[in-house]
Amino acid sequence: MQVKLSTQEEKALTFQSYGPQPGIDGVEYLPLKKHSALEGSFMELLRLSGGAVQGTGAHFDLRQISISTAVPGRINAFHMHPKEIQDELWCVAHGMLMVWLADVRADSPTLGVKRRYILTGESPALLYIPTGVAHGYKAGIQGATLIYAMNSQFNISDPNEGRLPWDFFGSDLWDDDRG
Repeated sequence: MQVKLSTQEEKALTFQSYGPQPGIDGVEYLPLKKHSALEGSFMELLRLSGGAVQGTGAHFDLRQISISTAVPGRINAFHMHPKEIQDELWCVAHGMLMVWLADVRADSPTLGVKRRYILTGESPALLYIPTGVAHGYKAGIQGATLIYAMNSQFNISDPNEGRLPWDFFGSDLWDDDRG
């Protein structure tokens, strides 16, 4: 550095990275087109054709669609589905979610990679989360409504909902940006 700082400040100083985040094998992000007018808006959420999600390389046998709401600031993390295959497609219809994904698949070329996505109702997108990728979110200041599709059905007598502690990959993932 060209500017000499005191030792305390130099040790505490960090720099934000603006480059692309690392990818996670199999995860796909597809921006959606929302058509807005004074009277309201319209958006196609999902098109399936022959078991494929149009606009992605994902193959998907739709078995269930669910809606989840989160109050402002809610952290719902981390979960995954290890008992059987359960891929998910997420879309935020209202509000905002900071989503963290972590690849925990032992045989994955991106094992250990963590990636953040911001999903919003204003700029909607589909986020495809393959089985074995741990996922969780923190709701923004308006809360959020999440619509998600699965290629498996929830079984209340034998739930396929494995949980890791919310801070398993570091509590700093969920910190507010105060910089």
